[in-house]
Amino acid sequence: MNIILLSPNDHWLDDQSVLLIDERAVHICEVLKSNVGDRLRVGMRDGLQGYGVVKSIQAGSAHLTVDLHDPPPPRHRFDLILALPRPKMLRRIFRAVAEFGVNDLYLINSARVEKSYWQSPLLKPDQIDHALIAGMERSRDTIAPRVHLCPRFRTFVEDQLTQICAGRPCWIADMDAPVALSECLPTPAVVMIGPEGGFVPFEIDLAKKIIAQPAHLGQRVLSVDTALTTVLAQALPGSNAY
Repeated sequence: MNIILLSPNDHWLDDQSVLLIDERAVHICEVLKSNVGDRLRVGMRDGLQGYGVVKSIQAGSAHLTVDLHDPPPPRHRFDLILALPRPKMLRRIFRAVAEFGVNDLYLINSARVEKSYWQSPLLKPDQIDHALIAGMERSRDTIAPRVHLCPRFRTFVEDQLTQICAGRPCWIADMDAPVALSECLPTPAVVMIGPEGGFVPFEIDLAKKIIAQPAHLGQRVLSVDTALTTVLAQALPGSNAY
């Protein structure tokens, strides 16, 4: 954890004092090996971040006084539309979009998406949130991406895509495109990424008819999770520290 995420539902003793009695307390005690008086980076879910001072600590609990005054890091300039990947990739993808600070991730259907993928327990709200928290803790963010499940491709493209773009460019990943995404201006945009093997021609044509413009990610065939990080690396909101 590079930040301890707090919630209004935590055990608050007063406006600036919280008692943690879960895995966060274990992390503070056993991983960070914190002592009374140590300052830790903390943040409120969907709010400000700052520092927490350890007032008392013992196995299984940590009492912090917190001072929240810093805004969360800037958001990414791209929103993502992603054909639902294999379930084994979902945790990595949720963590990645949280680390990059994506505002909205739309998981959509595609001809190459198996129907069984939509039954994955990893798509349950609590499982999604758990994976997002892991990415937020790693990247010191307090704002979780919004994840939208859209199981009908045509309905999504025809009825929602233009509204989602809201005047922003919409790029659809296509190996046959004449222009590379890296050559496009890194302005706020919506980017569509297909499944393994890419979108089928009908899907590309329909998206282009509505609003999308094709752009390629290079000459290599990429896995979905590699394609996602490749896209997000095109338009970072600021310099990253590794």
